[in-house]
Amino acid sequence: MLRTLHNQGIGMSPLEGPGARSLRERVGALRNLPPFVVMVWQTSPWLTCAALLLRLMRALLPVAALYVGKLIIDDVVLLLQAPDRPGSAADWLAGGRLGPLASYLAAEFLLAVLADLLSRATVLIDGVLGDEFSMASSIRLMRHAARLDLADFEDAEFQDRLERARRQTSGRLGLMGQLFGQAQDIVTVASLVVGLAVYAPWLIVLLVAALLPAFVGEAHFNAQAYSLDFRRTPERRELDYLRQTAASAETVKEVKIFGLNDFLIGRYARLAGDFNAANRRLGLRRAGWGGLFSAIGTLGYYLAYAYIVWRTLGGDFTVGDLTFLAGSFLRLRGLLAGLLTGFSTTAAQALYLDDLFSFFEARPRILSRPGALPVPRPITRGFVFEDVGFIYPGADRWAVRHLSFTLNAGEVLALVGENGAGKTTLVKLLTRLYDPVEGRILLDGRDLRDYDLDSLRASIGVIFQDFVRYNLTAGENIAVGRIDARDDAGRIAQAAARAQADDVVARLRGGYDQMIGKRFRNGVELSGGEWQKVAIARAYMRQADVLILDEPTAALDARAEFEVFQRFKELSRTRTAILISHRFSSVRMADRILVLADGRVEASGTHEELMRQAGRYAELFELQAAGYR
Repeated sequence: MLRTLHNQGIGMSPLEGPGARSLRERVGALRNLPPFVVMVWQTSPWLTCAALLLRLMRALLPVAALYVGKLIIDDVVLLLQAPDRPGSAADWLAGGRLGPLASYLAAEFLLAVLADLLSRATVLIDGVLGDEFSMASSIRLMRHAARLDLADFEDAEFQDRLERARRQTSGRLGLMGQLFGQAQDIVTVASLVVGLAVYAPWLIVLLVAALLPAFVGEAHFNAQAYSLDFRRTPERRELDYLRQTAASAETVKEVKIFGLNDFLIGRYARLAGDFNAANRRLGLRRAGWGGLFSAIGTLGYYLAYAYIVWRTLGGDFTVGDLTFLAGSFLRLRGLLAGLLTGFSTTAAQALYLDDLFSFFEARPRILSRPGALPVPRPITRGFVFEDVGFIYPGADRWAVRHLSFTLNAGEVLALVGENGAGKTTLVKLLTRLYDPVEGRILLDGRDLRDYDLDSLRASIGVIFQDFVRYNLTAGENIAVGRIDARDDAGRIAQAAARAQADDVVARLRGGYDQMIGKRFRNGVELSGGEWQKVAIARAYMRQADVLILDEPTAALDARAEFEVFQRFKELSRTRTAILISHRFSSVRMADRILVLADGRVEASGTHEELMRQAGRYAELFELQAAGYR
């Protein structure tokens, strides 16, 4: 049979391609079940206990119902065979001979009612526990992701891992019910096996042998489904991206102007078509072989059924025994088939749990050292870059190298340079989003890595050019600069005034309580310049010792940017500050300007000093100034 499967292109050998799993790996994936059960238990111990208790009660009902049915039939047959049986229903009642039968019927009725109540209670408990588990696992995933490094999130392979892990926080809810259901079925099987063993033990062996082919086939196709799902993670992310890009408030203008709808829809349809075709091919093979294996199991059942009928005709079994055995065998067949298939499915789902637990095993590399120091308040000497070099993972050129300069405490330093000169990389190194590959960065004479990471980042306020436009209220958008002070209305208003965002808020119908962004109902969209003022207010909200503006004013006109930078310098008199901008008319107000080129400091000085040097800075300044003439 296995050779036939292999010849049909669905052999049991390890699957080819990324995500393939050998039989040993599939069985080994069952190691994920204990930590999964622990996660469910930690979500809600009392709900977990309730779910298990309900299933234990349900597990014992089938054999009880079958046995009561046997008693009913045997009693009916006995009454019908009585030589002095009454001639009418009234006589039966008057004779008082229906007492035991009535008791059996009442018991069967109560069992049916109890079964329905237990089933409904189980669905309710499972639903509540599933929601709680999804929430708890999602929170755990978000907390763990927040600890990982920026380098991880800039890696496409990590994004695939994150996407697979994110899908498991809700995609494995069925596994919880399945595990509990299998525990219930095992108890039921054990009770039915005891009953069958009394009459014909070898029937159980026949049943298991007939069901094994279906189990092997199901295990194989589950593994193929996982392999396909694993390999298609990048395509699934692209499908989500295309779906979002084709119909979102952020992209609708360009999509309409450039007429991109047909292009995006066509690309989505092509990818989705390939995806569905692969699923369809697998589904067809699964249905064909599954039908064959199911027929083998059905044949085994009817052989056993014929044997029970033959023994009944021979007088070995009563009619009630026939009913009990046939019903028990039928139920046992269904349960064993479900358990074997369920075991295969559980093993397949345990493979998916690899995606979740392997993500939790990822560890950040940028951490606080044991005994890390708090950042000094205030900073007295400043930062020193000593021969710093850094290259991004997978890149073929250094972002910065042999970078050496000093940022004095209380100094406003401007960074200028062409794209790719290393300005933003310098900021990422200063905030320890990355650590240098070569050299070191000192803060007040100590290596930056000697300081507590949270303390370092809390002392620095950064607004990047690609700042986030949060779909939150205006007040919350500003408060993210120091989210633990989000209830401090005075601090929020002060930060808005410093960034000239108070005028933006004043024009909003709901003021600081107005939802901004169009994702949610009643949200109001801001212009690019208005968003940037709100984002700059976050830096002031932070009230940090070091303030960094990394080209956050690109959407402002020249006058507005000059005013923002002028105010920034005035409000940063007691703070260390870094300004990054392509507008040289704005950065000239800095105490000192660094000119970066090819990841190195090419020149340093005031605007006047750099103009006298007639180097790159003077050339770029003149080119830009010529555009305004």
